[in-house]
Amino acid sequence: MTSKKGIFSFFPSDFASSIVIFLVALPLCLGIALGSNAPLFSGLIAGIAGGIVVGIFSGSQLSVSGPAAGLTAIVAAAIGKLPAFDVFLVSVVIAGLFQLVFGFLKAGFLGDYIPSSVIKGMLAAIGIILILKQIPHLVGYHADFEGDEAFKQADGKNTFSEIIMSSKWFLPVALGIGALSLLIQIVWDNVFAKKSKVLKLIPSALIVVFVGTAINELFLKYSPGYALASKNLVNIPVAASADAFFSFFSFPNFSYLTSFEVWKTAATLAIVASLETLLNLEATDKVDPLKRVSPPNRELKAQGLGNIVSGLLGGLPVTSVIVRSSANVNAGGKTKLATIMHGLLLLSCVAFIPGILNKIPLPALAGVLVYTGFKLAKPSIFKALFQKGWDQFLPFVITIVAILLTDLLIGILVGCLVGFVFVLRSNFKSAVFVVNDDNKYLFRLRKDVSFLNKPIIKSKLELVPENSFVLIDATRADFIDKEIIEVIEDFMKHAKLKNIRVELKRSQYKTQGFEPVQTTVFVSKQTVELVH
Repeated sequence: MTSKKGIFSFFPSDFASSIVIFLVALPLCLGIALGSNAPLFSGLIAGIAGGIVVGIFSGSQLSVSGPAAGLTAIVAAAIGKLPAFDVFLVSVVIAGLFQLVFGFLKAGFLGDYIPSSVIKGMLAAIGIILILKQIPHLVGYHADFEGDEAFKQADGKNTFSEIIMSSKWFLPVALGIGALSLLIQIVWDNVFAKKSKVLKLIPSALIVVFVGTAINELFLKYSPGYALASKNLVNIPVAASADAFFSFFSFPNFSYLTSFEVWKTAATLAIVASLETLLNLEATDKVDPLKRVSPPNRELKAQGLGNIVSGLLGGLPVTSVIVRSSANVNAGGKTKLATIMHGLLLLSCVAFIPGILNKIPLPALAGVLVYTGFKLAKPSIFKALFQKGWDQFLPFVITIVAILLTDLLIGILVGCLVGFVFVLRSNFKSAVFVVNDDNKYLFRLRKDVSFLNKPIIKSKLELVPENSFVLIDATRADFIDKEIIEVIEDFMKHAKLKNIRVELKRSQYKTQGFEPVQTTVFVSKQTVELVH
């Protein structure tokens, strides 16, 4: 689509989407920096680098990059171990170089092995996490940092206990702004935006921010006692001058380039960030209305460049992030221009109007995130997966539960293991077909018959009764493992003890890695030729 018309052909919808991404990214960049025990401005730098640098070089039209909650624990631990934050920045730069190497080595193929049901489970889980994690922020309780996705929190609480605690400490004005934010988005998107093409280009999230800010400003003016305090508002570092603004940027201390801990941290960041990027890239392609396929190797290279730039300027490591990418899709983004413009908005706003941004209530932004979460975890998604059968639905649900109770990567690993079990189960059914009529048995081997099919073939052969006839049809098999060959040979050798007649049919064609070997076995005065 973009190659024919160019990215600027969709400027109105992309610009509207960039505003939504900006409003979603702003609290997340700050919150993730806070949760990582890093300078707040480092999260904004990562958001800017992820938007502009990765956006320019990425082959994805909808993926949005920035600081990721999945790296928070790794970053916090690394900052605690290394001598200073500027030493940690060296690891970020090296991690970017590693990712460039991954891209040139074409390691992006790993993302293709994640089952579709697991990817959909990840999307739904992120949606549920957004809703659960944002409920406390929606009512004015901010004990946990914005953007945290882990079940067990740093303060000793968990996702559910945090919600219970927030019900005891909620602020009426915050709850009112949060609830109004949700109502505005629902009505705007489902009523006003459908009636006018002009109104459709105005993001409901922008209306939410204007209304929420106006309400709090009115309380400040006429009833200060009810107004939200600064801890309930966006908190961007404000510079008094241009020199003070540039002082927020920091640079890597390359004198620690030979440190083993620096390289160990870099390798960890590169591997985890790359895996998370590939997962989120697959997920973003799943929700793309145009079903475009993003080149994963190019994405790894783009992420590497983004991390190099972020590390050189004093930012946190970046990855593709599904929350911002989903917000982009839901807001109607069409090309990578939306991603790039959101990075430019972050840069210009924190540079020129940080004071205005610091008037935005966090409950209003929490409402935007809750609304995004609901779109990721709509009941219709669960219904659609359920209708596809248990082999799709169970990995989907188990992935959701695993992510909710652990974190993204562990949950995906659990989901993949469950998906692998169903793949094996499906392979058992399709690779080996057994049917019988009285004492006549047909064993048909199809496609690839691996050693994993050995137990079922062996057990079925052992159940063949005396005085039977067995036809083993291997004409449809592309590959038969030597373990399977051995099981069949053993059965044929001992079949005469049960007076079983065996006939083996094989394909007259050789397949790659499927060389013929002559084995003569005498069974009931018949000579059969076994080929493997």
